[in-house]
Amino acid sequence: MRVAVIGAGTMGNGIAQVFATTGHQVTMVDVSGQALEQGLATIKTSLGRLVKKGVVEAEEADEAVGRIAVATTIGDVKGAEFAIEAATENPTLKYQIFQQLDQAMAPGVILATNTSSISITEIAAKTRRPELVIGMHFMNPVPVMQLVEIIRGQATSDATTLTVMQLATALGKTPVEVHDYPGFVSNRVLMPMINEAIFCVMEGVATPEAVDTVMKLGMAHPMGPLMLADLIGLDTCLAILEVLHRGLGDDKYRPCPLLRRMVAAGHLGRKTGRGFYQY
Repeated sequence: MRVAVIGAGTMGNGIAQVFATTGHQVTMVDVSGQALEQGLATIKTSLGRLVKKGVVEAEEADEAVGRIAVATTIGDVKGAEFAIEAATENPTLKYQIFQQLDQAMAPGVILATNTSSISITEIAAKTRRPELVIGMHFMNPVPVMQLVEIIRGQATSDATTLTVMQLATALGKTPVEVHDYPGFVSNRVLMPMINEAIFCVMEGVATPEAVDTVMKLGMAHPMGPLMLADLIGLDTCLAILEVLHRGLGDDKYRPCPLLRRMVAAGHLGRKTGRGFYQY
């Protein structure tokens, strides 16, 4: 299958890698040529690690890279048979991308979004094919994590849902069907925990290291909530909490002022070298 992946960032290049390693022809699209170069470099590094671990053969890794092309406009992927968007978590940007995809893709092509919180129903409403729009929320890092949340919008058809559930399984993932509410399941449960951990730091209850150690050793979490927030990106955490707060209207989702301050300062976690920890 010919697949268009819109966005070459952390999630986009991970999704492109997973499709390519399972035999699909992939075109990764980004307006930034530099982002495309970095995305391809990340894929090669990731596949290299898998080769060293013996998970894939060197020849298979080379073949996967050979299946990935790049482009700077959505118009370059008109022949795609499936499209998934993995751009920045910004509603206006996603609406624009889906309007462009709707115009560029042939009738009947499913349009998926990797959004972690934005309404599938609202994204679908920007197209002329709302029954073919669906959420396909991969977890980070995409090549490693098993879960894919499959999110049905108000108009998403049973046939679209079944096709994407089967596709996720064919990619070696475990799909879980959920419905379109703010934050879906993963982030509706995760983000309040991260937010509360940040309140603990702001209020002087404990250091980031102490909070994370309590959750790792006491609750058997593989990674503490603050280290996880740094991995996700504090700007992304803030954006998701704002969607939850606005969409559900409950102050329990109110973003911690310390989170807002850190994002304003540009301390976004691993991607900037500084968040709750130094990198």
